[in-house]
Amino acid sequence: MIVTIPIAFFNPGTGEIRDPPLFPLFYAAIAGMIIIILYSSYKSRKERQAERAKRRSKK
Repeated sequence: MIVTIPIAFFNPGTGEIRDPPLFPLFYAAIAGMIIIILYSSYKSRKERQAERAKRRSKK
C-alpha cells in the first residue's frame, strides 16, 4: 500500500508526474493503511484482555 501512494502521483512507466493525479487510488491506499492499523490494535487489545482474564482467574 505504501507503493500505491507514489503510483497515484507518478506514472510508473515513464516516471513523469501525472497531470491529474489518481486521487481515488491515493485515498484507497490511505484507507487500507487505516484499516490495517485499526484491526491490529483491536486484535492486540483482545489478546491483552484475554491474558488479563487468564491471570485473574488463576488467583
